[in-house]
Amino acid sequence: MVERKNIPMAMGLLAVLVFFIASSSFVLASDEADDAIFYESFDEDFDSRWIVSEKEEYNGVWKHSKSEGHDDFGLLVSEPARKYAIVKELDAPVNLKEGTVVLQFETRLQNGLECGGAYIKYLQPQESGWKPKGFDNESPYSIMFGPDKCGATNKVHFIFRHKNPNSGKYVEHHLKFPPSVPSDKLSHVYTAILKDDNEVRILIDGEEKKKANFLSSEDFEPALIPSKTIPDPDDKKPEDWDERAKIPDPEAVKPEDWDEDAPLEIIDEEAEKPEGWLDDEPEEIDDPEATKPEDWDDEEDGLWEAPKIENPKCESAPGCGEWKRPTKRNPAYKGKWSAPYIDNPAYKGIWKPQEIPNPEYFELEKPNFEPIAAIGIEIWTMQDGILFDNVLIAKDDKIAESYRETTWKPKFNIEKEKQKAEEEAAAESEGGIAGYQKKAFDLLYKIADIPFLSSQKDKIIEIIEKGEKQPNLTIGIIASVVIVFLTILFRLIFGGKKPAKVEPKVEKKTTTETSSSQAAGETEDNKEKEETANPPRRRPKRDN
Repeated sequence: MVERKNIPMAMGLLAVLVFFIASSSFVLASDEADDAIFYESFDEDFDSRWIVSEKEEYNGVWKHSKSEGHDDFGLLVSEPARKYAIVKELDAPVNLKEGTVVLQFETRLQNGLECGGAYIKYLQPQESGWKPKGFDNESPYSIMFGPDKCGATNKVHFIFRHKNPNSGKYVEHHLKFPPSVPSDKLSHVYTAILKDDNEVRILIDGEEKKKANFLSSEDFEPALIPSKTIPDPDDKKPEDWDERAKIPDPEAVKPEDWDEDAPLEIIDEEAEKPEGWLDDEPEEIDDPEATKPEDWDDEEDGLWEAPKIENPKCESAPGCGEWKRPTKRNPAYKGKWSAPYIDNPAYKGIWKPQEIPNPEYFELEKPNFEPIAAIGIEIWTMQDGILFDNVLIAKDDKIAESYRETTWKPKFNIEKEKQKAEEEAAAESEGGIAGYQKKAFDLLYKIADIPFLSSQKDKIIEIIEKGEKQPNLTIGIIASVVIVFLTILFRLIFGGKKPAKVEPKVEKKTTTETSSSQAAGETEDNKEKEETANPPRRRPKRDN
C-alpha cells in the first residue's frame, strides 16, 4: 500500500521535471532566435519591405520568383545586361565593434555568371549621405561581401570601409587572395564571421575558405594601419647624383688593327661548283599543261603568260641556274668598336627620396567600424537568373550554421543529386566517354600534386587544362603526363648522366663588347642574306 501511494507523488515530480526541462529548452531556443538580428527569407513578396532605387541607370527589374526545381522563393535578377539596385532598412543599426557578427546569404547563378556581381553591401546610416530611393554605387557602405566575376576577376569580395582618424577620409580595404566563385549553377551560401579578436572568416557552403586579421598588412590591401613613414614628396634628386653602376672606360683606346668596315661575311674562294650542276637549266619553267583561257582578251587582259612550275630536271640535280660561290664568315670581322665598361667611381646607387613621418599614420587595437543600418544589393550583370535568398545577420556563427542546415542544405542536396543524374545520363548517351574523361582528369590532377613532381607541376597542369578544353585529346594528354611521370621517376631511381660539355668555337676578341657588337651586326647581315637567298616568286595564274 505504501508503494502505491508513492507512485502518484513520483509521477508528479517527473511531470515537474519534464516541464522544467521543456521550459529551459524554450528559453534557450528563444535566446537563439533573438541572436538573428535580421533575417529575410523572401517567402512573401518583397515590395512592401524592400525599396527599389529610382535612379534612371538602375533599370533592371527585380522579381519575386521560385528557385528552379524548388517551391522556395527568392529575389531574382530577371534581365541580362542591366544595373540593379534595391535596399532594405534595418529596424536598428548593427554595431560591428563589439562581439561576433555573422553576415550570411544565399545566391544561385541559375544561368551561370560570365560577367557580373552577386554581392551585398551593408550600408552605413543615412546620415552619411544617401537615401533609399537614391541608392547607387556611391552610397557609403561599411562592408561589401559576395561573388564577383568578369574577365580575369573571379573572387568572393570582402571589402570594408574605414575612416582614417587623422585625414578624415574613408579608405576601402580589400581582402587579399579571396576565394573563387563556384562555377556551377547550384545554390551556394556565403558566410562572413567577424570576431571580437579582429579575426574574419569567410565560409562557402559552411566550409572555411579564408581566415584573415583586420590589422594585418598581409591580409588586406591597403593595410588598415598606414606605414609610419612615407617618401618625402618634396624631396628631389640632386643634379650631380650618378645612378650609373658601370661606365665606358674613358682611358680605353681602339686598337690600331681594328677594322670597323670589315664585312661580317665574305665570298668563299675555296668553294667549288658541285658536279652535275645544270647551269643552263632555269629553276622554274612555264607549265606545259597550262592553256590560255578561251575568254582571255590580250587587249584588255594583257599578254597571257603561262604560270611557272618547278623545273623537274632540277629535282635530281644538285642545282640549276647560274652557280655562285657561297659566302662564309669573315675571320677579320670585328664590328663596331666600343670602350669596355668599368665600375663607376662616382656611383651613388639608385636615388630614393628621404622618409618623413606619415601624417595619416595612426594606431588602434580594433577597427572602428561604422554601424550597419541597411542591406543593399547594387550590381551590374550581363547574366539574368541570379537569385538571392535567406539573408541573415546574427550574433553567433552557430545560428548561421543552423540556418544553413535548414534553409540551404536541403536545396543544395536536391540540386546536387539532379546534377549528378544529368551528368551520368550524359555520360551514358555519349557511350561513357564523358564520365571516363572526368575520372581521367581527376586522376591526372592528383598525379600533379605528388611531391616529387613539384618541379614539373606547372607544366603538367598546363597540359591537363589544355586537354579539358579539347576532350578529344584525352588519350594523348594521359600519355604525356605518364611520360613526364616515368621520366622523373627513373631519374630519381637511376640518376642521370651529365651531358658532355661542348665548348663552342669562338674567335678570340679583345673585349666583351665585341661579341655583342658582332651579334648585332650578324643579325642585320643575316636578314639581308635571307632576303637575297629567297627563291624567285612564281607568277600566279590569272583568274578569269
